[in-house]
Amino acid sequence: MKIAIFGMGYVGFTAACCITSEGHTVVGVDVSETKIAEIGRGIAPFQEPGLQELMQKALDAKLLSATQSVPDALIGTDLAIVCVGTPSGTNGAHDMRYIADVTRQIGKAMAEMPEARLTVSYRSTMRPGTCERLISPIFRSLLGADWHTRISLVYNPEFLREATAIHDYFNPPKIVIGTSDGQPSKVMDALHENIKAPVFYTCFEEAEITKFVDNSWHAVKVAFANEIGRICERLGISAAKVHEIFVSDTKLNISPYYTRPGGAFGGSCLPKDVRALTFIAHDVNAQTHLLDSLLRSNEAHKNHQFEAAQKLLPQTGGRVLMVGLAFKAGTDDLRESPNVDLARKLLEAGHKLFVFDPNLEPARLRGQNLGYVYSALPTIDELLVDKPHAEAEQWDLVVVNNTTSNLLNLVGQKIYITYSIS
Repeated sequence: MKIAIFGMGYVGFTAACCITSEGHTVVGVDVSETKIAEIGRGIAPFQEPGLQELMQKALDAKLLSATQSVPDALIGTDLAIVCVGTPSGTNGAHDMRYIADVTRQIGKAMAEMPEARLTVSYRSTMRPGTCERLISPIFRSLLGADWHTRISLVYNPEFLREATAIHDYFNPPKIVIGTSDGQPSKVMDALHENIKAPVFYTCFEEAEITKFVDNSWHAVKVAFANEIGRICERLGISAAKVHEIFVSDTKLNISPYYTRPGGAFGGSCLPKDVRALTFIAHDVNAQTHLLDSLLRSNEAHKNHQFEAAQKLLPQTGGRVLMVGLAFKAGTDDLRESPNVDLARKLLEAGHKLFVFDPNLEPARLRGQNLGYVYSALPTIDELLVDKPHAEAEQWDLVVVNNTTSNLLNLVGQKIYITYSIS
């Protein structure tokens, strides 16, 4: 098939490279002229293990290109996949302006191609009812009452974890296909024909709420584990032993992955989706007190970890090496990273902070990622140090935030570990 993917961020560009590896032709569409130019030169927009190699193979085979032109991208296209951002708005709800804008652009282009037929699949996380009450009316206004004879609308949430995104694309826990009547889509079945996973065909709203449920549950598990960890610490109880006992119950407690006391949750999905689901719950008066407390609990854990680091340092002026600034090793995603918050707090407390994170190159940060880190850490360029510098110094404290520490020789250093260790 020929496939157009709108939004060359983490989800969209990873999907583009994975899809080309199966022989499909993909045209990436993005508003960023710089990003389009870099893709054309073989430069991936972000760090993700294995992505650079996958992209180069696609470019060499002439299966991957990128453009700012929506009409050009849709010529002869079988499937359009929308992966634009849905960031948190001022009230906590998802900001849907990018979804609405891309939908209008697709509708306008289709109006100029009256013979064309297209499946349009949305992967961005969005409020249940968006397909019916936002997207469908836009297509109807541009293409007429019979728009659905020309456009097959699908909602297909993604389940990618940064740093393992390529593996996750080909090995998802499930495939969810939401359509107007809950029936299969031949185009989406063709897209996924080589992927082995349970497939759920459902109506739009059940599919739309899937990511909210998943991400909020992951957030619940992290916050719950950290609250238990704090209680154990104050009572002199081994949180590690309590965790070992807890996760041995695979019949009820199920998964050990998010239930180890450790770092606060962060990144591009969990915080914004918890905010948005909380907004929805308030909107429908669902009285979800646990969900309401999640972000407060997460902020409390960030403060707890800062206070724990402070106890290991001089009152002011301590020399601190932070290992890992992105929210997860193997990525350069700084959006809502708890490590950025910890770095800011240490600087505000008067400590001399330096950061080792080999995946970070400030010049290559884009969009919300760029804005987030410079608003929180405007001196980020001055904080970064290389491996020889990190290993040569004797630090008052080394704050280890993720497995990036495996790249360093830290023998003899005073170390504070913030993340979960299995």
